Amino acid sequence: MTFYSLCLPLQAIELPQPISDLDFHKFDIDKAKIGQLLFYDKILSGNKNISCGTCHNHDFGGSDGLSLGIGEGGIGIGPERVSASGANKIMKRVPRNASALWNLGSKQFSILFHDGRLSNHNTFGNNFNTPAEEWLPYGLGSPLSAQAIFPMVAQFEMAGNSGENEIAGAIHDRIDMAWPIIAKRVRTIEDYGDLFVDAFDEISSSEQVEISHIGEALAAFIGIEWKSIDSRFDHYLAGNNAALNLMEKRGMELFYGKANCSSCHSGALFTDHDFYALALPPFGPGRTRTFDPYARDVGRMAETDRIEDAYRFRTPSLKNITLTAPYGHNGAYPNLYGIIKHHLAPQKSFDDWEPTLANLPKVDWLTKVDFLVQDNSFEMARVRNKIDITPVELKEVEIHELIAFLRSLTGETVEKFTFGIPTKVPSGLSIDSK
Repeated sequence: MTFYSLCLPLQAIELPQPISDLDFHKFDIDKAKIGQLLFYDKILSGNKNISCGTCHNHDFGGSDGLSLGIGEGGIGIGPERVSASGANKIMKRVPRNASALWNLGSKQFSILFHDGRLSNHNTFGNNFNTPAEEWLPYGLGSPLSAQAIFPMVAQFEMAGNSGENEIAGAIHDRIDMAWPIIAKRVRTIEDYGDLFVDAFDEISSSEQVEISHIGEALAAFIGIEWKSIDSRFDHYLAGNNAALNLMEKRGMELFYGKANCSSCHSGALFTDHDFYALALPPFGPGRTRTFDPYARDVGRMAETDRIEDAYRFRTPSLKNITLTAPYGHNGAYPNLYGIIKHHLAPQKSFDDWEPTLANLPKVDWLTKVDFLVQDNSFEMARVRNKIDITPVELKEVEIHELIAFLRSLTGETVEKFTFGIPTKVPSGLSIDSK
């Protein structure tokens, strides 16, 4: 599809085809209703003190507004979330930025997580390549339903520390040992049992509820709730030339032309689902492997074991990008201006970056760890010199035109959710919301 912008000089721009409902998996509304409750129910966490919705909250665009989140052991939500104290204090920040949930129900999303450690590939005979390998439960119908069950068994996200609860203990034996415990917690709550029997044809008794059904319910909720295909740019693609103003059209021309953004942020969802090294300044605990000598995050290489994948991370979708700050796999930049400037001149931005740009709630006992990696000159040099994108020179006015275009990717009905935050959940546990 070729469009002509109103910019001067006039240029032809190759734009993606409009996205439609046909591009999404079909999700059952009754399963999604269960998913809404589970999403905000702390019964899924080891210590029953955090839910999916704590870090992927409606009030913060499906994320938490932090560079690196505070998972299990935290108090509050969003940028105001802090660590508990005493025996309940957090041991570690979540190593990466909380990914946005927008349009994850699209059929295009066949690979998930910043490092792509979950993909729609039949490597182990269960339709997916995941950290659970051959122990991933059967019955998960999409990458989204498979992804939904992993935060529950992540120590610093929802499971908790060894010795604190039965789920945390189980994952130290083997990752799949915890899922039956979680499923039993859910199905023995009468209201949940009845809902599952009504929504799933293959379930005639609450005793049949398994973790795969929980994953399917969560995926149905996420897929419906965070579907967003009604931005002004979507209307423009559908033929409404007046949907964008002149500044936004200039930004669009830059995006698909001189700035070269679309070489990675392609298609109607603005991602090629591939992996690139951008030399984003490292900080935080890192996603370390057992043999790493210090806190660091090597990105995609940790999954592929290929040196060429070092420090590469998945291209994020840009739909509703204005709602999901901060930006980068570790939330290194608090605004669009900063992350765009980094893309234009990665090494200069790397050198100029200041720790104050990271939104990290103060945790006194983690302060030393937060920026420890920056004391390692060898690691910093490796990150700085691994760049897969070509620097581009833009004028200040052009940067602001790009930002204007990115704002046009925000859906018109992003605050009109199908379900929203429930007022209560079957477990009776508290709900995290403003």
